[in-house]
Amino acid sequence: MEPLYIRIHGRDNVAIIVNPEGLPAGTIFPCGLMLSEAIPQAHKVALRDLEKGAAIVRYGEVIGHGEQSIARGSWVRAEQIAMPAAPSLDSLPMATAVPSRLPPLEGHVFHGYPNADGSTGTRNILGITTTVQCVAPTVEHAVRRIKSEILPHYPGIDDVVAITHIYGCGIALDVPGADIPVRTVRNLARNPNLGGAVMVVSLGCEKLQPSRLFPSTESLPMPSGEPYVIRLQDEEHRGFGEMVGAIMRMAENRIKELNDRQRRLCAASDLVVGLQCGGSDAFSGVTANPAVGYAADLLVRAGATVMFSEVTEVRDVVHLLTARSVSVDVARAVVREMAWYDDYLLRGGTDRSANPAPGNKRGGLANIVEKALGSVAKAGSTALMAATGPGERVLSKGLVFAATPAGDFICGTLQLAASMNMHVFTTGEGSPYGLAMAPVLKVSTRTNLADRWPDLIDVDAGRIAGGEATIEQVGWEIFHAILEVASGKKKTWAEHWDLHNDMALFNPAPVT
Repeated sequence: MEPLYIRIHGRDNVAIIVNPEGLPAGTIFPCGLMLSEAIPQAHKVALRDLEKGAAIVRYGEVIGHGEQSIARGSWVRAEQIAMPAAPSLDSLPMATAVPSRLPPLEGHVFHGYPNADGSTGTRNILGITTTVQCVAPTVEHAVRRIKSEILPHYPGIDDVVAITHIYGCGIALDVPGADIPVRTVRNLARNPNLGGAVMVVSLGCEKLQPSRLFPSTESLPMPSGEPYVIRLQDEEHRGFGEMVGAIMRMAENRIKELNDRQRRLCAASDLVVGLQCGGSDAFSGVTANPAVGYAADLLVRAGATVMFSEVTEVRDVVHLLTARSVSVDVARAVVREMAWYDDYLLRGGTDRSANPAPGNKRGGLANIVEKALGSVAKAGSTALMAATGPGERVLSKGLVFAATPAGDFICGTLQLAASMNMHVFTTGEGSPYGLAMAPVLKVSTRTNLADRWPDLIDVDAGRIAGGEATIEQVGWEIFHAILEVASGKKKTWAEHWDLHNDMALFNPAPVT
């Protein structure tokens, strides 16, 4: 492969090295640039001499200022870059650059499971919700038996999932922030892929009582002739065997109802697709995320809901989000979520600089500003239609910012609670991440990762860097893969291997 670097924007004074093994000192590019030292793949090279204090520009935006002078052709390292302050939330452009609506994309469909509440599932799963960690091992034991003894008789069921967590007791419920984990558990039980067939297993003495979790029976449909809640401390349960038996009997009643469901032709507008990064690198904003962003635009044009999240990974580009918000009210909602999270981090004695991770830096990302500029690329180019808080259901069509922490498992859990029925996950350093409640389509930023992990990566976007494919081509590939996976015609690698990370609640409230 000939020496190759990628410069994103005309204003950029740094570029990233494309060659998989990096390039040695003395390498000369066709433009005449010569490397003064060896530079690894994905790391930055100075395209001109940079004085101490000079702005370092990538994506056309300032990602920091030089701590020292940096010569043309040198490796621009993370420790040489002083990170700028985050954009002030007090003087942001509000709905000043709303993108024009793209032409509708019609005729694209998938085969899904319509639900009574108007949502649509891409899988047919029985979920068993727990109110407290004390019952989790019992429920997980019952789930193992349900899978081995009951599911073989009901071929229409994809899986049984225990919605377990470490919440429910030893907590303060009537304090700021406590509503987040409660509504997250509630909305997880209402995920479209669970079909409204809600089951709850309670201990009996916990603070998070079923009536607190589901205050209205309207949000918790009852199966025919059976209670919808099992309390393990009730007198009728004489020992562990009877507890498990009661869970299994209720589960089979629910499974019978779910098994009657059939996949039906649904418009692509019924999709609720969550987007997330994990193990990001400097190619994330060059290949995978722009391709996912193109697919996001296609989904929005088809009438679907597309949500992106990870507050700290968009905080430094908040000015871009508020400007493209469809209204001032939506822009204010974005600011509200950013301000809440700024305060949350401040109370914890930290700030956004705790992100990125060591692996991100190994992959060429200098700081959270550079990471955020690459992360937001997966949001595509359409207007931002809504912004919601952690654990809230997303009801809007189009592009939505669903606020979450950046941690993969917490973000995935909150997106499931927001009604996600399909997940797209981009990675540069690699992650075998998966979710039990929704299929996860993994997109690699680099071809060498896809080659190394051929049975974990579903789409290789690294071809874009080498010129073997365009962003548009890979975007369409991702779009069609989403429809195929949503229809059940194709399994993702995470589904194939049953890779299901534990769900993780976001709990900013005190634990007593």
